[in-house]
Amino acid sequence: MNILVTGASGFIGSFICEEALRRNMNVWAGIRARSSKKYLQDQRLHFATLDMARPDVLVGQLRELKEEVGRWDVIVHAGGATKCLHSDDFYKNNFECTRNFVEALKQLDIVPAQFLYISSLSVQGACRETPVSPHAVAIPEGICADKAFIDRYTVTESVYQPILATDTPQPNTAYGKSKVMSEQYLAKSGINYTIFRPTGVYGPREKDYFLMAQSIKQHFDSAVGFKPQEITFVYVRDLVNAILAAIGRDVNGKTYSVSDGFVYNSRAFSDLLQKEMGTRGVLHVTFPVWFLKVVCTLSETISHITGKMSALNRDKYNILRQRNWQCDITPLMHDLDFVPEWNLERGVKEAIQWYRQEGWL
Repeated sequence: MNILVTGASGFIGSFICEEALRRNMNVWAGIRARSSKKYLQDQRLHFATLDMARPDVLVGQLRELKEEVGRWDVIVHAGGATKCLHSDDFYKNNFECTRNFVEALKQLDIVPAQFLYISSLSVQGACRETPVSPHAVAIPEGICADKAFIDRYTVTESVYQPILATDTPQPNTAYGKSKVMSEQYLAKSGINYTIFRPTGVYGPREKDYFLMAQSIKQHFDSAVGFKPQEITFVYVRDLVNAILAAIGRDVNGKTYSVSDGFVYNSRAFSDLLQKEMGTRGVLHVTFPVWFLKVVCTLSETISHITGKMSALNRDKYNILRQRNWQCDITPLMHDLDFVPEWNLERGVKEAIQWYRQEGWL
């Protein structure tokens, strides 16, 4: 089977390439001309340089690849941007590049049998955030964890309802809006597509959640807002397995939320980092939402002046203040026979081991 993975040099894309190779697929790593190949060292990889920002150049690049490959059976579109200095750059990198790519595939008659698109749970925005009567959280059948883990780190009685893939997207970030536009374009494109909306993805090579590990190492942890927050995560290898599980299945036009199946309390990630790193004496501080807004606004202003991206901006403000990140993964499990294997405890353990081995910590 021939598979093309765009955004192959990125966090998620590089893991997709690795797993596809492990499954004996013929893998083309789609990268930009200046992309790093640090995590793309396997000699079995083929490379496809793609300039999706320039349609004419892209068509020429794909035409050459068509002579070599013919067409790919599957394309996993993991390319795009999660951080941009200017909000318009999300539109260009996520929506325009996706549109340019698909239109070029159609023009050259090399549309794959399956086009798997990695979107984000962020497309839903602050969805189902009105508290309801407390109710038990149902862990999907087949997902296992010991009682001590569940009692200490997960939410067993919720005040929010899970976000459904069928809910109308209401993105409140430039990133989320650009992803929704891509989803809407795919729905009208006439190709066979499947959309995956992962919640917070963490694991080896990931840099944003790694900042939390650095903060814990320095004995400081911060949170935002005093209303209940119920959050979700997915380990990168689980996400990859879910995506590849779609290959060969009749899931055209479907959209799936992806998490590890648990709902976590707001301290779970930092507490597990602290436990795994063996850090004692961590100061946990909760800041009011208005303070976060001030900090994010100032940080974004400084970024525009210096031309350097910051981890805090208005998009990040809307993400951090969101209270409900629950999502329903039962359709994913049912349709793809997929069961998550990495709960947060196991995933954090493996991630910290990798950070230490690589000298990040």
